[in-house]
Formats: sequence, structure tokens, C-alpha cells
Amino acid sequence: MANVAVVTDSNSGITQAAGRELGIRVLPMPFYINEELFFEDITLTQEQFYRRLAEDADISTSQPAPGDVTDLWDEMLQTYDQVVYIPMSSGLSASCETALMLASEYKDKVFVVDNQRISITQRQSALDAVEMARAGMDGKAIRDALMREKLEASIYITVDTLKYLKKGGRVTAAGAAIGTVLNIKPVLQIQGAKLDAFAKARGWKNAKKIMLDAMEKDITQRFAGKQVHLEAAYTCSEEEAQEWKREIEARFPGYEVHMDKLSLSVACHIGAGSMAVACSKKVDI
Repeated sequence: MANVAVVTDSNSGITQAAGRELGIRVLPMPFYINEELFFEDITLTQEQFYRRLAEDADISTSQPAPGDVTDLWDEMLQTYDQVVYIPMSSGLSASCETALMLASEYKDKVFVVDNQRISITQRQSALDAVEMARAGMDGKAIRDALMREKLEASIYITVDTLKYLKKGGRVTAAGAAIGTVLNIKPVLQIQGAKLDAFAKARGWKNAKKIMLDAMEKDITQRFAGKQVHLEAAYTCSEEEAQEWKREIEARFPGYEVHMDKLSLSVACHIGAGSMAVACSKKVDI
């Protein structure tokens, strides 16, 4: 029976401390702020990130250096027989493609999972991998099981401001100005590789309803007869986040809702004040 280590990156929302508790090693994602290099949850906290974002600092994401990735794999392989590595979606970063290339030099030792996950759905994939490893599955079997569920997840996100979508070129300056005046809250979706537009809402109340309606449709139709994990994420205040969680729980009684702060790689493009709801199909083990 193979002794398998599970590794993910900080886009999963798993902190270094939580990773130690869960038995998951977390590779910190690099960020450049005014051309200075920082690493999430190592030299860059959530509070520092949002403070610099509010100051209009020049913030950009980057993929981990190849040497940092292989150094971590090599470290884990000193203790474990195999590594299952779950990076963020290949549709959102080139880091997954780089990892797949690097893993070709680790035949039967490192298995990279390109299952199009980010944030709380990526976190759930890492938890599923740990459960499968503890059940005695080897790295290849774990990767194959996660890849079978590749597109079996949804995230719906509403942003508080169009500023960062405009900055990233996802909405025009004129569209952002009109949207701000009309209190338009775009609802975005991650269902597969990329972040896409889903709907437009007038105000937060309508935006929340659109997200909850979409999630109910996914659970009752797309995942009909299947068990799912229900999750939430946010870049808003803790008070707003807890209220959002209560609204989700009220809409979906009987579900345990896990909530985390949204990954900083997504937060870069949507800013503070956002809320998200997500689900991912439970992996058959």
C-alpha cells in the first residue's frame, strides 16, 4: 500500500496552520505588490493584501517558481512514496500546466490533478484526496478518481464593485460607470475552467437570490440523486459573511455549509465585498 502525501496550493483557501491540522501540505502562491514579491500566508496576510488593494497598489498574481514546486515534492518524497498535487484550475493559471510538465520527470511518484477547481471546491478536492489516501488508494487511483469528477462543481460569485473587473479588462470603463450608478451587481460563475459572466442583478438582495436559485437548480437538476458538498466563500466583512452563511443554510436545510475566505488569486480580480456559494459532487470512493 502506497504512502501518499496530498499537496495543494494556497488558492484552495487552506492556510498553513489548517493544512497541518488536515494533513495537507500547502504551497504558498506568489504575489507582486508594486513589484515586490510576497507569498500568501507566509509574507502576505489577508489583511495586508486587502489594505494594499484599497490603496490601489499594483497587485499581480504569479505562478510558483518551478524550483519551489519540485523542492516541495522532493521534500515530501523523503517521507512518502507518492505525491498527489492539486493546483488551481488550469483555466485560471499556467501553474497547473507547469506542474504537469514537471511531474513528467517524477514517473509513478507525482500525480498532478487538473480538475478545474479553485478556492473552496479545490479545498474539497484536497480533503477527498486525503480520505482516499487513508483508505489505501495509491496516487494514480486518487488522481483518476478526482479527474472523473473534473467538472462536477459550481461556484457563483457576486462582486461589490466593478472596479477590479474593469481593471482586468472584463468590463469596459463605460459599463463600469453605468453599473455603479444603477447599483448593478454582476453574478459570475466558475463551472469548469474559467471565471465567466452569469447574470446581472440590481442590488445585493437580488444578487443573492440569483445565486441561491442557481445553486438550487444545480443541486436539484444537475446533481439530482447525487450527494454534494455545499460551501461558501467571501471577501466581505465577517458579519456579512456569517449572515450570508445563515441565508444559505436557511435555503438548504440539512446541509453543513463550510465557509472560507475567497482565495487571493480570485480576490485580485474582484476586490473586497464579494460573496460566493459553491457545491461539489461527493467523490465516490
